[in-house]
Amino acid sequence: MAISCDQRFPASFVWGAATASYQVEGAIHEGGRGASIWDRFCATPGKVVNGDDGSVAIDFYHRYADDICLMKELGIESFRFSVAWPRVIPTGSGAVNEEGLDFYDRLVDALLEAGIDPCVTLYHWDLPVALQDAGGWPDRGIIEPFVEYTAAVAGRLGDRVKRWITHNEPWVVGWLGYGTGEHAPGHRSRREALAASHHVLVSHGRAVDVLRELVPSAEVGITLNLHEVMAASEKPEDVAAARYVDGYHNRWYLDPIYRGSYPEDMLDAYAGDVPEIQDGDLALTTRPTDFLGINFYTRHVIAAGSTLTEPRYVLDGFAPRTDMNWEVYPQGLRDLLVRLHEEYAPEAIHITENGAAYPDVRRHDGSVPDPERVAYIEGHIDAMGQAISAGVPLTAYYVWSLLDNFEWAWGYSRRFGIVHVDYPSLERTPKASFHTYRDRIAAQRSRPAELAP
Repeated sequence: MAISCDQRFPASFVWGAATASYQVEGAIHEGGRGASIWDRFCATPGKVVNGDDGSVAIDFYHRYADDICLMKELGIESFRFSVAWPRVIPTGSGAVNEEGLDFYDRLVDALLEAGIDPCVTLYHWDLPVALQDAGGWPDRGIIEPFVEYTAAVAGRLGDRVKRWITHNEPWVVGWLGYGTGEHAPGHRSRREALAASHHVLVSHGRAVDVLRELVPSAEVGITLNLHEVMAASEKPEDVAAARYVDGYHNRWYLDPIYRGSYPEDMLDAYAGDVPEIQDGDLALTTRPTDFLGINFYTRHVIAAGSTLTEPRYVLDGFAPRTDMNWEVYPQGLRDLLVRLHEEYAPEAIHITENGAAYPDVRRHDGSVPDPERVAYIEGHIDAMGQAISAGVPLTAYYVWSLLDNFEWAWGYSRRFGIVHVDYPSLERTPKASFHTYRDRIAAQRSRPAELAP
């Protein structure tokens, strides 16, 4: 079925797909790579579903050339990937592993040869274990090693890579890694979660400075996982609970980046667990960026709980949900984008992740029908079009994910890819969503010049 172009999207709009190093690369003992906190976390019994790990993942380290062929078939204009810190600097600081940088050199060259713009994320959660043993993100001493690492990567790839993301999802780094223990390194401390979040944001500012110096033409941003947060009712206690959750998920990260301060209501709520904020820290968190990356998957509907800091997350029993038990609510993306534009006014916005997990099955004829994912992606693209019509400077979209992969603590039990991966054989098979997304990109690319806004 042919898909007509959507005139709400400018001709310059970038269509892409995304992955992350630990989720796809494998080869954890090759090329001089050091150990990451995820290697250790996966080796800890009970932390990952089925005891899965990323030692092989989907072997992107060896199969990237074939995967780039899939990208060409898909027609994407940009590919977002992350660099593995322990592959570049095995102990987190000190000597640079040139063999590790060589891999990303080859990847970038192959992408450019295929006409695909590389978008590099510097940190997508695979911290070298030596740095975690020295204190990890809750320790301020991690900032300088991150600056050194940024300089090493930018110094090697900056002559060809023009689009950079400093960090992926500081909320996840802080809260799932150090607050709830669901992610590596598996700590459970509100104080550590808040300190980690602050140091990630300060290191972001330092990295922006390095990228501006070493890659003057770079487009630089940071990616936040944000949610549309709604109160379950108009009751004051539900409204207050929703306000708290918005601060916890959204404003605690947006405000220091765009306003140079942490929200007062959250400072009060966190009380004695707020980390030390040194002179100059908030000048760093507000370093001007070229775009804000947003990872969007679902909304949150909130009701009051036993205390303000223990709200209830409410699920609509009739709403469609993904295999992650996340509600499908595309309108939330439109509303979030309009709010960000009106309240924070980022220079531009990129959707750096958006997708859905479903229990896909490859049929005997080789096809992989995934109508729920097709509907999910189409619904969210339509929501983006509505936001653009409302004046939001939305300039790029990266579907999550190009390929089924290692889904963190869920192991291989959740599939987000638009390409099916048979894990025993690592055979790749494009799903129906791949073909639908391909047709949409082709329609937008072939639009008549007179339709361009």
